[in-house]
Amino acid sequence: MLRRVVITGIGAITPIGHGAAGLWKGVSEGRSAVRRLTRFDPSEFRSQNAAQIEDFDPRDYMEQRTVRKLDRFAQLGVAASRQAMLDAGISLDRQDRSRVGVSMGSALGGLSYAEGQHVRYMNGGIRSVDTMLAVAVYGGASGANVAIDLDVRGPNLANANSCASGAMAIGEAFRIIRRGEADVMLAGGVEAPLAPLVFGSFSLIKAMSARNDHPTCASRPFDVARDGFVMGEGAAVLILEEGEAAEKRGAQVYAELVGYGQTNDAYHMTAPRPDGSEAARAVRLALDDAAVSVSDLGYVNAHATGTRLGDMAEARALRSALGENGARVPVSGTKGLYGHALGASGAIEAGITAMALRCGFLPGTANLSAVDDECRLNVLPPSGRREEIDFALSTSFGFGGSNAALLFARPTIA
Repeated sequence: MLRRVVITGIGAITPIGHGAAGLWKGVSEGRSAVRRLTRFDPSEFRSQNAAQIEDFDPRDYMEQRTVRKLDRFAQLGVAASRQAMLDAGISLDRQDRSRVGVSMGSALGGLSYAEGQHVRYMNGGIRSVDTMLAVAVYGGASGANVAIDLDVRGPNLANANSCASGAMAIGEAFRIIRRGEADVMLAGGVEAPLAPLVFGSFSLIKAMSARNDHPTCASRPFDVARDGFVMGEGAAVLILEEGEAAEKRGAQVYAELVGYGQTNDAYHMTAPRPDGSEAARAVRLALDDAAVSVSDLGYVNAHATGTRLGDMAEARALRSALGENGARVPVSGTKGLYGHALGASGAIEAGITAMALRCGFLPGTANLSAVDDECRLNVLPPSGRREEIDFALSTSFGFGGSNAALLFARPTIA
């Protein structure tokens, strides 16, 4: 018999707020953190805006000696994980640490850090390079550092499925607990991509918004005037816990994770399959996994990057998957507030979706002035709306055609 899986903790380091409360405050207030990029001079690039985390000090979460060993990518993951554990109220001293695992996603891992180290190498030779570079750049570094930091010895997974990474990390952790291979999983995504070459590579392919004169309005999911995504950075980690154990210890529960679907377009490295058929199948798989009817679905937090092709393909996918319910189910895209943190986005949005179920508020779509006719969905305005719902979906899609859908249910545990 498959076991129930609940979300009992959320940690987040994002441009609009830290921790579950900070992230939710930023979302519910609808304030954009997009500004002109200041991490480096972006003037040579077509796109010059980003959603930066301005107020993160890793020393708030770890000792200085640990800070020195970790690059920003790893620091964000450890910090969000510590937040999540504190939020969940789990004492690891009372847990079998071999039954506590980590599942983390990231599109780029420590690539931005490596970029900076390469500059040092070119200017000063190999002796100027950080000796920790070899263990900082690989995609699994974040999860490994989390496991070391917390001394948890269960399954440790990493994936680099582009912008679907965070959602897939949560989905795979869900399956691990449900099958009985672990009791607690720290699952999420982390990304620190704001470095010149990484940023410039996305600007070169014209995937990012060029609305440089009005940064806060640059990211416009589903809007007729959208012209690309805005890059962001951040980390979000969810504590997934076996339902019966969470109930016994009186844990707070944000939501129950009840379904996961994952497919691949097998079509193109950057463009989504135009008809959205495989993305639609991921949604149907998540619903089928939970034996939930589409008529019971109350909200979709969409991937909604604000690119011309991406939003249209996602809209087609949702219309196909939702059928006659497509005109009823409210949909929103929240990246207009905190940008697109690539592999971390799916985890950030999973956390938002879980909190929406618990709080009875459906977030709005920032900067939406008029829904594109090609994106015919019931898109929520920037103000969002209060509504109690039973089931909510979070979708994530990535380069190479990766599609992921997570289905959450309103908690039955108080």
